[in-house]
Amino acid sequence: MFKGIFDPAQPDGWRICRKVTEVACAVLALLALPGGAGAQGAASIPPANSNAVSQGSSAASVGILSLSKAIALAMDGNPEVAAATRQYEATEGQVLQGRSLPNPELAYSMEDTRSSTRTQTWQLNLPIELGGKRAARTKAAEKAREQALAELSELKATLRANVVSAYFDALTAKERLALAKDSVSLAKSSTDTVSKRVAAGKVSPVEETKAKVAEAGVRVELAQAASEERNALTRLSALLGNKNTAFAVLDGKADVLPALPDASELQSLIASSPAIVRARLEVDRRSALTELEQSKRVPDVTVSVGVKRSNETQRNVALIGLSVPLPVFDRNQGNLLEALKLEDKAREDLQAAIVRLHSEVAQAQERYTALAAEVQSLEQDVLPGAKSAYDAATIGFENGKFNFLEVLDAQRTYFATKSQYLKALAEAHRAASDVNRLLGGVTPAGQAATHN
Repeated sequence: MFKGIFDPAQPDGWRICRKVTEVACAVLALLALPGGAGAQGAASIPPANSNAVSQGSSAASVGILSLSKAIALAMDGNPEVAAATRQYEATEGQVLQGRSLPNPELAYSMEDTRSSTRTQTWQLNLPIELGGKRAARTKAAEKAREQALAELSELKATLRANVVSAYFDALTAKERLALAKDSVSLAKSSTDTVSKRVAAGKVSPVEETKAKVAEAGVRVELAQAASEERNALTRLSALLGNKNTAFAVLDGKADVLPALPDASELQSLIASSPAIVRARLEVDRRSALTELEQSKRVPDVTVSVGVKRSNETQRNVALIGLSVPLPVFDRNQGNLLEALKLEDKAREDLQAAIVRLHSEVAQAQERYTALAAEVQSLEQDVLPGAKSAYDAATIGFENGKFNFLEVLDAQRTYFATKSQYLKALAEAHRAASDVNRLLGGVTPAGQAATHN
């Protein structure tokens, strides 16, 4: 329906709103499209309170997010991985610089400023490195490059484990939110049932008050579950490198636990873990730096060639020279001692890393085993019993066999057991992620998480 505004100054007396006219024309044009395109366009319009509309293209929307896709997005968009990659690329400059030869030196000198008696000298000085300095310098730079690559691999393994942990945290948070919604629905149904029985005079009004109090408490738990879900999705988005990422569906099952090797197999995988590889490369790099400091004890030789021109005699004289510094006072003994001690420190750090990693892997594996047993017990024994008791109490209450307190107690027991089950699932996935992080994702669970 068109709306107008009466204006006596206009010849026709009515001035049609221009904006309303434009909107009406647009609607008629959509309806005139073949195949009901107007209806399809109207059906595809998002809700007016949607955040994505206001943000436009600034928010990266991900419809269905699988675990493998989340890991791929994290590897591509995480700023820490990008920074570590740039650090690794920067070490190529150290290798290039280490392979460089020392520059020659061109010298010029003039004796006497008078033209008739002036003597001019042109000289080229070429330093020659002795003692294997260039090879030692190049080896140390190459070890630094390998160490940067190992640090990048360790960072990626840590990021992969964090993404897996955050992904399953988000899954379990969604499950807890669904559980809280079911709890609110059941509490509302119980309150309605009690209200009807109070109206019929079968139970005391106190029972209705208790039901309303219980419903209010469940709604508080629903608000907490919704907040936990938002926080879990925010943590997952931060790991992916985009704080505005929106997830419609997480394609995964939280109740499927990954399979880990036994303790003996896990201990054998420690030697190839990123932390141990990086510690060994640090030992190699320190050893190369020690060789470099030892090579600096050998003095370099400078060879000089040139020509000397005397205007007074009108003759050119060839110059050939050789200079060698005498290592009388400075024999690089201080730098060599420091390099030797740092090499010893790197070896001690390697042993400490091996002991620490063995302990951390054993603890994570033991924690995962205990949590997996807890999940299995809750899933097979506790949850079915709690659900059966709750159903029986509900049916008995509807038939007048039990009072509301018994129903409320059975309901709380069931939902508390379900929450404990979801918490154990999240902790088990986190323990498995810790094992994969420590071992660099070489376990079957880590490879399955990468390839989904």
